[in-house]
Amino acid sequence: MNRVKSPEFPNTISGVVYQKGQFSSVTDGQINKPFENKETIYKAAREAINGSDPTNGCLYFYDPKHAKSKWLFSLRTIVTIGNHRFAKGG
Repeated sequence: MNRVKSPEFPNTISGVVYQKGQFSSVTDGQINKPFENKETIYKAAREAINGSDPTNGCLYFYDPKHAKSKWLFSLRTIVTIGNHRFAKGG
């Protein structure tokens, strides 16, 4: 939702999700595969749509075990949730 609100990104959820080169899960097709913890994911999505933001406005996130982008690693981490680091930008 932070990206939808940001003038730096498309202004729709689908525009953000499918923006070329932004999410590896879209690029490699994982987005279309069945996933576990469906209810937890739906709950988090509903909370985000209703204004909850545990990332404090972050625009970027990554899993340091899988990310390869030096640019992402250069960003200051604002919060870590599970295996993911969240950052506002450079």
